[in-house]
Amino acid sequence: MSCTLTGGRQKPCKDAVGGIKKIYFVDFGGLNDITTSDDEVTDLNGTFNYHRYDVKGNSSLETNINTSLENGTTFFEQNLSVSLHKLTKEDNKELKLIAFGRPHIVVQTFDDKFLLVGMQHGAEVTGGTMVTGTAMGDMQGYTLEFTANETTMPNFINGGQDNNPFAGLGSATETQSTLRTP
Repeated sequence: MSCTLTGGRQKPCKDAVGGIKKIYFVDFGGLNDITTSDDEVTDLNGTFNYHRYDVKGNSSLETNINTSLENGTTFFEQNLSVSLHKLTKEDNKELKLIAFGRPHIVVQTFDDKFLLVGMQHGAEVTGGTMVTGTAMGDMQGYTLEFTANETTMPNFINGGQDNNPFAGLGSATETQSTLRTP
């Protein structure tokens, strides 16, 4: 890989918004061969189910760049924090399975960009809570913390669409699981 810079960056327009709208889980390894070009996922040939979770407020994706001058290494720690409102027995079961696994996670931002977290190694649940709240106005629900260590920042996905982040990937055969209303 070349370490030569390839371009600059102008000050962008102020049309970006923060926050996460939805996340999508795919069992680790289900995406099969992932094709990237210029750090963007352009195709994959897996046959898989994906599981959509609508999230609101207090959910974020942050990537830390970790470099060791002594070892000559750099990796990217992708940290996803998710809040899910309302406690249900069905969510208890599913979230336990997510915690036991290491899924690939697609993050859909409020400006409908799609980012793949844990592309090569999956994402591990590294913490979280199940909380009832104290007062009537407090949050009742779950918080989950995911960490993925990768050789790149989360890759953008080409052609993702609302409710199907894999729509632009011609070789993928994807099926969305049934949605529950908590």
